[in-house]
Amino acid sequence: MPAKDGGICRVKLPGGLLTSAQARAVVATARTHASGVLELTNRSNLQIRGVREECQGALVQQLLDAGLGPRHADADDVRNVLISPAAGRDPAAHLDTRPLAERLLALLQDVPAFRDLSPKFAVQLDGGESLAMLEHPHDIWLSALPGGTQMAFGLAGCPRGGALGVVAVDQAVQLVEALLHLFLDLAGEHSRLRQLLAELPAQAFLARLPFDFQPETPCFASPALEGTPLGMHAQGQPGQVMLLAGAPLGRLYAEQLQALADLADAEGSGELRLTPWQGVLLPDVATDRQSIVAQAVSDIGLLLDACAPLARMLACSGTAGCAKGAADTKADALRLADHLGPHGPAQVHLCGCPRSCAAAHIAPYTLLAQPGGRYDLYRREQGQAGFGRLLAASLDIDQAGEHLAAGTPE
Repeated sequence: MPAKDGGICRVKLPGGLLTSAQARAVVATARTHASGVLELTNRSNLQIRGVREECQGALVQQLLDAGLGPRHADADDVRNVLISPAAGRDPAAHLDTRPLAERLLALLQDVPAFRDLSPKFAVQLDGGESLAMLEHPHDIWLSALPGGTQMAFGLAGCPRGGALGVVAVDQAVQLVEALLHLFLDLAGEHSRLRQLLAELPAQAFLARLPFDFQPETPCFASPALEGTPLGMHAQGQPGQVMLLAGAPLGRLYAEQLQALADLADAEGSGELRLTPWQGVLLPDVATDRQSIVAQAVSDIGLLLDACAPLARMLACSGTAGCAKGAADTKADALRLADHLGPHGPAQVHLCGCPRSCAAAHIAPYTLLAQPGGRYDLYRREQGQAGFGRLLAASLDIDQAGEHLAAGTPE
């Protein structure tokens, strides 16, 4: 995709998994053919920024050679199956969702009709992990029930709430396949399920589904953590822990990814898991090495303290990288961080335009850029559409910081 700072190459990662060898391949391509700047997305993927036009073909080929491409060349856009970065490691989980995710990724890529789905159409699998992002409104979701043999499912909403039925785990792929075919049959001009369901109620949609399922709607007691769960976390495997680190404002540099790949080999199992909080999970760290690994990650320049101001901010590329941006959001976020202490707002999203590219959910507070680089400040409130209620208009970034630091007085 073209951008003001050069081309952007988005690399989709199955389940957010990036091996150390693949990480080094990304580093080499970013340094040789681009600016060396990487971005981590809220769907556990990564982007290489600043790709030079004459290098596009060589960059793509190197990534394909590293095993980072789709099964079929025209199926890349539909590889949207999202799982917890701690899948298979989280002790709270009822089910390891990775095998099911692999089967669903194969289904999406192998059925030609599914390549007509929107690049944003997504399926989410929730194994019951505590390390889970549940605020993204994915089109289809399945959530494991205690015992790990059944999954509740729902449409165009968040897991562990609003379930429409229950299906056996070994029937989940067939259910998703039937749902996708039915959506494509009925979608018309709609690209997402929520758009279709605004016209056709979910029960009426499911009444046309040629698939038997249990209509029960179970209740969930969610163990999911609130906020960005940075730091060390228990792992289901004895003697091991996993470390979740944040990339400041979702940005990572080639030398940082290189250091993470080396650390994954030296202190982990050679795996990195990108997270929907625009960070990296390093699994399989020996318990008696956790303090050493945490210090190494901090030395790289990543965030481990969820109370740090930058750990509570989201920002798009802004005017530095996007023609649609109305403010230099990343630079303004760094300035805003100077105003906010450890007890400031839970999360602030600096949004260069109304498209809200940096966040799929509505943050507690949003600074929406206006022409001239000023911001309107919004607070998310129940029943309020869009970004929420407008608290203040046409603020410069310092004024915005004063409002947020003071508890957003009205």
